[in-house]
Amino acid sequence: MSGNEKADIAAKSALSLSVTPMKIPATDLAPSPCDTKLISEKWQQFWNSCTGNKLQAIRPIVGGHQQKSPLPRRDEVIINRLRIGHTRCTQSYLLSGADQPECMTCQYALTVKHILIECTDFNDIRKKYFVASSMEELFSTVDIHDVLDFIKETHFYNKL
Repeated sequence: MSGNEKADIAAKSALSLSVTPMKIPATDLAPSPCDTKLISEKWQQFWNSCTGNKLQAIRPIVGGHQQKSPLPRRDEVIINRLRIGHTRCTQSYLLSGADQPECMTCQYALTVKHILIECTDFNDIRKKYFVASSMEELFSTVDIHDVLDFIKETHFYNKL
């Protein structure tokens, strides 16, 4: 008889035993700090191996995220959408099968980068809140509240 067959027989014989009530302390169910560290390391390795993942630009390190200054949930969603370049007004054409929307002023493709960095129609408003030549510079140096105020003043806030 093989080891697997012996294990199967032993497991099946246990089914006929009565269940013994037993109290288990909650601390036995919680992972140890060593377990938590190992899980976090494995998760980070997996996250790092995901190439082309736009979400890494938002959260390169897995785990808890501490906001510098707390934002309402809606504002947090909008900032994250802007960071990855996926918003309702710039990407919805992909789902509907329509043509990519264009900027009314510039006749360029309407993208998050165009709205935040490039559109000449928003130069005066942009100068009021920030100066940035790239998306990376914008999100690494500009206060998030200034980005939100810019989006609100350009009337894109409710379209994102």
